[in-house]
Amino acid sequence: MIVTRPPMGWNSWNTFGPDISEEVVMRSADAMVENGLLAAGYEYLVIDDCWSKRVRGADGRLEADPEKFPHGMKYVADYVHSKGLKFGMYSCAGPLTCARYPGSFDHEFVDAATFAAWGVDYLKYDYCFHPSTRRGEDLYRRMGVALANCGRDIVFSGCSWGVEDTKQWMAGTGCHLWRSTGDIHDSWASIRSIAQAQLPDQIYGRINCFNDMDMLVVGMYGKGHAALTGCTDEEYRTHFSLWAFLSSPLMIGCDIRNMSEGARAILLNPEVIAINQDGAGRMAFRIYDGNAGWNDPAQSFVFGRLMENGDIAIGLFNLADGACCQHFAAENLGLAVGTGRTLVLHDVWSGEDTVMDNEIFQCDVPAHGCRVFRARVVER
Repeated sequence: MIVTRPPMGWNSWNTFGPDISEEVVMRSADAMVENGLLAAGYEYLVIDDCWSKRVRGADGRLEADPEKFPHGMKYVADYVHSKGLKFGMYSCAGPLTCARYPGSFDHEFVDAATFAAWGVDYLKYDYCFHPSTRRGEDLYRRMGVALANCGRDIVFSGCSWGVEDTKQWMAGTGCHLWRSTGDIHDSWASIRSIAQAQLPDQIYGRINCFNDMDMLVVGMYGKGHAALTGCTDEEYRTHFSLWAFLSSPLMIGCDIRNMSEGARAILLNPEVIAINQDGAGRMAFRIYDGNAGWNDPAQSFVFGRLMENGDIAIGLFNLADGACCQHFAAENLGLAVGTGRTLVLHDVWSGEDTVMDNEIFQCDVPAHGCRVFRARVVER
């Protein structure tokens, strides 16, 4: 199985944490369709930790908690599939999950077979309580081999938080994406910390092994299991834009049953989604902006990305607490003066078009904000 684009969907953890249930899952599946999320590309509905009984069954297999899921997981998966969605679940490389439910250590093949029988399409695989005597590389490969032989195509999401130099070995384990950070929380401080951690590591993302910057907190506004201070819509736009730009999976974490109009406008922006889902899958590159003398390069940076159709996506990001002026040169994008070419810059948030009429483009970027363009190459 080859995963050619970053997965998109919804995960239960950020809003519901351990308070997951059959009813929550089914109503969230309804909401994914009714709110236009499925039509926009969000196809995976993923149940996170705390779904199972505290002990395995007499046959050694995982069993759903009968109070939370009275009809069992196959019933839930069938309902999710009936909506045109794909169904995802959670397990862990240790003997216990992070919330101390049974993990898959030494049960990889039986668990993979169980997930396949239930109709699972996506497995998030965490890293809590793993034996210190075993290498993470070996533990993830064990489940990778089991999934590859379970008889069903299942997206394998490795969630080892970037520890043990994950970026160097995860692509060889069978994982289709790998978590490069610890857990995100609904606060600007958390978003900024994760974003800054990507600056040296984003080059390790690739088709079939995408760099997972963790789930989206867009639209939480300080409510839910992973909530802290909440964020403004400006901050959520920056969060969503950067995750999209760096080809991170777009897994919504807010309560999609009652999204605000602001959150809906962010999450359903088709032009930002198109950058994330571009078929070429090329990595973003950092553009030198020459402003190191007055902008902190850890807080203010510009990314470019060559799109499949020849367009160039350009993202100017300002994580600092004050506004700044950012710029980039056509030369940095392959458009030297002698080419006779320039760019028409289409702002994917405002919809405005601007012709780059000299060799340098500059603009003000607000605190915690961004400007994102899809640029078309034209004759000067």
